[in-house]
Amino acid sequence: MAPSPRRSSRKDANALPSMSSTFWAIMILASLLIAYCKGPLEVCGQLAAGTCEIVTLDRDSSQPRRTIARQTARCACKKGQIAGTTRARPACVDARIIKTKQWCEMLPCLEGEGCDLLINKSGWTCTQPGGRIKTTTVS
Repeated sequence: MAPSPRRSSRKDANALPSMSSTFWAIMILASLLIAYCKGPLEVCGQLAAGTCEIVTLDRDSSQPRRTIARQTARCACKKGQIAGTTRARPACVDARIIKTKQWCEMLPCLEGEGCDLLINKSGWTCTQPGGRIKTTTVS
């Protein structure tokens, strides 16, 4: 005759395993979420100070020889900074640049392009060496 499995006579011996597997799954997921939220760049949906990300980017090429692009960025700027553009990417820039509308001071154009303010200071143009001009207006 085969020996019967031994059962513990203590009532608390099986207390830990008797908790539901759902409880343990929730505990593991909560631990992973806490570990994930302490990441360096983004903290649970919040950007680290001084960084930006592009939220939406729409392009309209319906007109010949002209493309209209609209971009929305989300930034978490430090004190004294505001969302702007540096090297054709969203960035946190000195708030004074935006207030005085001296757009070219934030270096919005790519390396090798020339920057010029629009006459009414509503934006800027970036001129490439080949003569192509990109105009950006601020709204």
